[in-house]
Order: sequence, then structure tokens, then C-alpha cells
Amino acid sequence: MDAKLETCRKFVEISRKETDEFLSGIDYTQIQKAGDLIIASKKQGGRVHISGIGKPSHLAGYIASLFSSTGTPSYYLHGTEAVHGSSGQLVAGDVVIFISNSGETTEMKATVTAAKNNGAKLIGVSGNPDSWLAKESDAFLFAGVKEEGGPLNRAPRMSIIVETFILQVLSVYLQMDYGLDPRQYVKWHPGGALGHLRENEK
Repeated sequence: MDAKLETCRKFVEISRKETDEFLSGIDYTQIQKAGDLIIASKKQGGRVHISGIGKPSHLAGYIASLFSSTGTPSYYLHGTEAVHGSSGQLVAGDVVIFISNSGETTEMKATVTAAKNNGAKLIGVSGNPDSWLAKESDAFLFAGVKEEGGPLNRAPRMSIIVETFILQVLSVYLQMDYGLDPRQYVKWHPGGALGHLRENEK
């Protein structure tokens, strides 16, 4: 087999192994703790902000959009601009979800500290349960893998996948609390295929 294709095949095998191991180890009590923290904040008028540095920053934007579209209005908080004025979008009682595989980067620590100094509660998402981020968090979601896969085993591939998945699980918990029905969902998605009620929903 071509060396490039063999590397692709190996990545798929690593992905299958890492995904299976991660899914079988999800701690649902932490999903509940994180979800209830957001629900309590929401009842008091608080909002959710999602942040990260590097690749997790792109993930933060997607998760903010997913949460918002399923009943939990959420906002993207720029991972570094937060220490240059963007923390002004935070008010006491808000919740910040910060995504960081290592949970140890200098930039992340500065942003998290700024968020907490502005009265926000923190949900950490990291592959390191002993990290600074985990210890600073009011609720912690583990999203770790042993191997990233791919050449050099360095680029964030599998870590991004499991971070995405654990936050999707949290989005399901929050959607169930909100009680989103098909008609409301369609109101929020007037464009495209999602903007139509299915026959069994009419």
C-alpha cells in the first residue's frame, strides 16, 4: 500500500481505538454538574461564553452556535482578546467554558483569571484532569486521548474530536432541560432544510 494511504489507514485505526475508549469512560455526573451550573446561571439572567486558544478557539465558535440553536444562548469569547477588553462582555454570574487540551498554557491562564476576576463561573474542558485549568474549574469535563494520530502525532486531531463530542453531550443535556420543541426549533432555523417541519411534527 502507498505510504500516504497506509498512514491514513493507521490514523483511522487510532481514531477508532481512541474514540471507543473515550466514549466508554464518559463521566455523566460531570455532565450533570456542568449542565446544572449553566442552568442555575441562566435562571439568574446569566449567560454562557465559550473560549479557547488555537484550534479550540474555532471549536468554541461552533459550540456557541450549537448551544444557541438548541435553547442555551451562548457567546464566543476570544481567547486572547479577553485580556484586552473583551472581558467586558462578562458580568458576574455568567459561565465561561474554556477548552484547552493541556490546561496549562500561559495565554489560557490569563484569560481564565480575567474571567473569574469578573465574577464568572468556570467549566474547564481538558485532556489533563490534573491541570491548572481542571483545578480552577467549578465543573470539569475530561476530554483526553493518548494519541492524536497522523504524522508526528502532534497536530490536534483526536483531542479536538473528543472535545467536540463531550460538549455535544452537554448540549443534549441543556436542550432537554430547555424542552425545545420542533416548532420553536424551526423558528430559529428559517433557512435551509432545517427550517421545515417534518410530517410527524406537524
